[in-house]
Amino acid sequence: MKLNLDVKVASSQEWIDAVMADFNAFLQDHADCERKASAMAMSFVAKYPDRKEIIPDLIATGIEELEHFQSVYELMAARGIPLSHSIGEDPYVKALIKLCHSGRNERFLDRLLIASVVETRGAERFRMVSEAQEDPEMHRFYKILWASEAKHGHLFVKLALNYFPEDQVYSRLEWWIERESEIIQQLEIRSALH
Repeated sequence: MKLNLDVKVASSQEWIDAVMADFNAFLQDHADCERKASAMAMSFVAKYPDRKEIIPDLIATGIEELEHFQSVYELMAARGIPLSHSIGEDPYVKALIKLCHSGRNERFLDRLLIASVVETRGAERFRMVSEAQEDPEMHRFYKILWASEAKHGHLFVKLALNYFPEDQVYSRLEWWIERESEIIQQLEIRSALH
């Protein structure tokens, strides 16, 4: 059983060029994304404490994302790059969230599948960042993150399958992959993960 779908539209060369042209800004955004990813996993625990089957995986994911934040922060500190003073709104995630259903169960499914799509896009982009690195340590760092994001992309589909029929999950996931491809192509190119 496949637990996620690949992105339908590859990230552009213009995007990776922008990232590599201002890598410090990318690192600041990356740190923000890891903080938000940890908070998102824990928000599922807070909002759905009755969904006991998925709580251990969500806690583990929240911790792992926080560890990623710590790793990025240490990298930034070593380079003298400060954290951002405030975490800005992510236009990519905001556009996806706007398309969520409003009913409790439907929204729960949508939020899990959005998390899968976001993690899958993150994996694709971290692969590009890894491959663009000349420094072997930075190449390795982003390769490890790429593998982790791909794993998380699978995890959120697996979590959805605890509560929803397979055909419903995969049908809605396909819909989200289509919407994500439309959104990613409309985003302003900047030195940021999304």
